[in-house]
Amino acid sequence: MTNYESSVKQIPYTQEAVYRKLSDLRNLESIREHLPQEQLQDFKFDADSVSAEVPMLGNVAVEVVERDEPKLVKFGSRQSPMAFNVSLQIEPNDEQSSTLKVIVDADLPFMLKAMIGGQLQQGVEKIADVLATLNYE
Repeated sequence: MTNYESSVKQIPYTQEAVYRKLSDLRNLESIREHLPQEQLQDFKFDADSVSAEVPMLGNVAVEVVERDEPKLVKFGSRQSPMAFNVSLQIEPNDEQSSTLKVIVDADLPFMLKAMIGGQLQQGVEKIADVLATLNYE
């Protein structure tokens, strides 16, 4: 597995509030407008899974495979041309704020890694940027 990590993002909400929002995928409705509509079609989600039609990849689906309240939500690929995991690590910063880091572990063939590794790193950083700007109230 190849590891891609975002930088640590500061979030002006408590660790518990961030975990509560990110651990229930039904809350993705609030970030739908931040998603690139031209790159994600047929976007569907429930409390534990999310799927979308992604150009050149087909239908991609992930599901929550681990919850460790209030510090971790981990997703695993359920349907994808490659196996991957996405971890959202949430740490307390102080009584009113927290930090977030997004980590993706992808099982990429060597040639594919060379072709899209940089794009994956940028994508992980963009995901973290979007999650850092959400309202967690």
